[in-house]
Amino acid sequence: MTLWAHIYSEALASFTWLLLPVLVVVMPLVSAAAPEQERRRRSIAALVLLHVAGVLVAAFLRFESLPREAEAVRLAAVLAGVIAGVFLLGKLTFLVVLPRLKIRAPRIMQDILLLVTASFAVLAVASHFGFNVQGLLATSAVVTVVLGFGLQDTLGNVFAGLALQVDDSIRLGDWISVQDLEGRVTEMRWRYTSIETRDWETLVVPNSVLTKERVLVLGRRTGQATKWRRWVYFNVDFTHQPSDVVEAVDHSMATAQIDHVARIPAPDCLFVEIRESFARYAVRFFVTNLEEMPRVESVVRTRIFFALARVGIRPSIPAASVLLTEQSEELAQRQRAHATEMRLAAIHAVDLFSALEDEEMRLLAEDLVYTPFTRGERITRQGESAHWLYIILEGDTSVRVTTDRGLDREVARLGPGQILGEMSLLTGQPRQATIVAVSDVEGFRLDKAPFEAIIKRRPDVAEGMAKLLEERRRQLDDAVHDGAPPDTEQRAEDERALLSRIRDFFGLPS
Repeated sequence: MTLWAHIYSEALASFTWLLLPVLVVVMPLVSAAAPEQERRRRSIAALVLLHVAGVLVAAFLRFESLPREAEAVRLAAVLAGVIAGVFLLGKLTFLVVLPRLKIRAPRIMQDILLLVTASFAVLAVASHFGFNVQGLLATSAVVTVVLGFGLQDTLGNVFAGLALQVDDSIRLGDWISVQDLEGRVTEMRWRYTSIETRDWETLVVPNSVLTKERVLVLGRRTGQATKWRRWVYFNVDFTHQPSDVVEAVDHSMATAQIDHVARIPAPDCLFVEIRESFARYAVRFFVTNLEEMPRVESVVRTRIFFALARVGIRPSIPAASVLLTEQSEELAQRQRAHATEMRLAAIHAVDLFSALEDEEMRLLAEDLVYTPFTRGERITRQGESAHWLYIILEGDTSVRVTTDRGLDREVARLGPGQILGEMSLLTGQPRQATIVAVSDVEGFRLDKAPFEAIIKRRPDVAEGMAKLLEERRRQLDDAVHDGAPPDTEQRAEDERALLSRIRDFFGLPS
């Protein structure tokens, strides 16, 4: 009998003909379903190679007329093949079949079932080959008792991990807080659970610790999407009314959506505490992406800072701080003069006020109010009523309109030296566009009252302003209605109508 004949005979007796096709069919399916389990696939492949090598060695031994040695090697090859086959079919079941049926078994449960099945299969094969299984079981019982005493902690972690997965109290992907650390559960093994923090650290926690200590699962509520309520605290001096603080911050938080912050329930500001030297406030909101929580809190703090700055409110200084400032009257005058000149330069840069005299421009400059905005805040909203305009000193803004078809479209970018909201200031009509800060924006706000005092003394300037306003209004209307620009006669008629509205709004003679 040739060597090839012996190899063929051993392959049939050792079920190699069945194992190799199963490997070829199942392994690609398992790889596609769980590409992260590379180490498990390598282990199965190693068992298959061990099986094939055993078959070849057993065939060679029979060819050399060594039947007893060949039988022992065949047993080892069959056992390796049986274990490989059990694990292949188990992976197919747990990673391919059950997920399609919307059933997901815990990792530890998979390992236990595969281990028990493989153990019974090994015992059955060994018994078939005439191995004394009863003696092995008696011996293994003694070994089990000895190992049980020596591995109490390890076994405790194993059973704790099994309990965690069976009761579903902690799941893969959950964000949890344990031992004063926060992180996301990335792996639940026999002995430990891996938790990855935001700082690229991996916390390895024994499973027994998770069952004995208090563990806080972040952002989870039964039947609800993942979101975690956060509180950002800030302090304000007692000289400011709580209603003003809350209104300013609420308005800022409501004007534009912040990434990863839930819209419902909406963020809100609360007056939470009275301290020795200041009032304590907080903005509460829900974060929908827990990994981005520090970045979201930073954006919220920025919104708070700019919202308070716009209404002239600064964060409080602790009472223990002592500020000593020695300032002469001359220095104070220079500072006031510099501030006035800066405001006056802003007025001079606006074409709308070019017809005003120097003294009139100076009067307007004295009434300008510093108003900063942070990136992403909405400065004006299409359709709202507000009788003031903004002059941009620094930063860029996006002018957006909602068209007749319901589309949100950017129609212009406005930057330093340009104005926002002039139509509402001069005619009282609702805002025709929504304007959003593209970057941090610094500017001044001019209210109706100081401008009204000047235009009533100089009603003639209204005509030039109407011409400039009509040009800008037409640009917005074209964007909203997707229409063609009107002819010259229509333009003149629109300018006269606009001039009439300005006169009516300010009570000027026709």
